[in-house]
Amino acid sequence: MTVITSKARERLARRRWPFQVIGLTGSVAMGKSTAASMLARMGLTVFDADAAVHDLTGPNGEALSAIAERFPDIIDGHGVDRRALGNIVFDNTDALADLEAILHPLVVKKLHRFLVKHANQRSRGVVLDTPLLFETGRQKACDAVIVISAPFMLQRQRALLRPGMSDEKFKRILARQMPDREKQRLANVVIPSSLGKRETWGRLKYAINAMMNGPSPGMARSDFNA
Repeated sequence: MTVITSKARERLARRRWPFQVIGLTGSVAMGKSTAASMLARMGLTVFDADAAVHDLTGPNGEALSAIAERFPDIIDGHGVDRRALGNIVFDNTDALADLEAILHPLVVKKLHRFLVKHANQRSRGVVLDTPLLFETGRQKACDAVIVISAPFMLQRQRALLRPGMSDEKFKRILARQMPDREKQRLANVVIPSSLGKRETWGRLKYAINAMMNGPSPGMARSDFNA
């Protein structure tokens, strides 16, 4: 049975929005996207940070001009050539830092607009689906955080099935992410994705029900600014 820790209850008592903000994260190939789809099927609205980046870098995206200035010749009629940009920043920490400095503030603005919208709509709860939730500090916007996890060998097996993935690339991606054990330590709830989809669904359902039936929400302002 999934355990809702006392830390989760404490965070739920200090909400900044008039609804539950639940963070969802997990390292590469842990099953986070599957979990996000399940939460959407449960009726929760999901803010997808990866989708936000795609929007920012797609046709007429807000990030195009700044990216074009820093990384010339990678913009076409469809927006950013993501493969070309990925090749530039993958092994270049300075270039990656520059790209993140462009994208992260714009993602935060999108997130703030999303939260304001759902505050106006009197939503009961939303999910922030963010791969680098802890790495970017966005857990500060959350009342509780769910981490999706799996044994390393299963994670590696899943990752290597992805197009264009190699063992070396997988290792480099892991090196840029917070270790899974540290994410589990910081999480309010850890959901294993190695026991089958039915089990994942059941544990997520239990966790969400416990979170949504927590203390009454407060009305304090978010840490995020418009």
